[in-house]
Amino acid sequence: MDYSITYYSGAVQEQIVELPDTLAARYIVLTRRMLALGPNLGEPHSKAFGDGLFELRLKGAEGIARVFFCTLVGKRIVMLHSFVKKTDRTPARHREIAKTRMKEIKRENA
Repeated sequence: MDYSITYYSGAVQEQIVELPDTLAARYIVLTRRMLALGPNLGEPHSKAFGDGLFELRLKGAEGIARVFFCTLVGKRIVMLHSFVKKTDRTPARHREIAKTRMKEIKRENA
């Protein structure tokens, strides 16, 4: 596996671990694929938001969740923020949290 996955913080990792069972299972399947093939899984599994921000799209019996991530040099994938969707559209505040964290991570790794 050439890629590695890290988390913005322990809290982000904990949020993902605490996802409902079918969403957590989907996360595991998709992240294993990301480790083997890279972060660009394409729709419906992932979606690019521009400027290096992506979302992992999880769907299961308990609903829908999103995990925002970015990539860094050296085949590193950083999970930035996750949430369970309550509406059809991704709320802007969740995207803003992820963008802010991505900028911080990229500054630290420049």
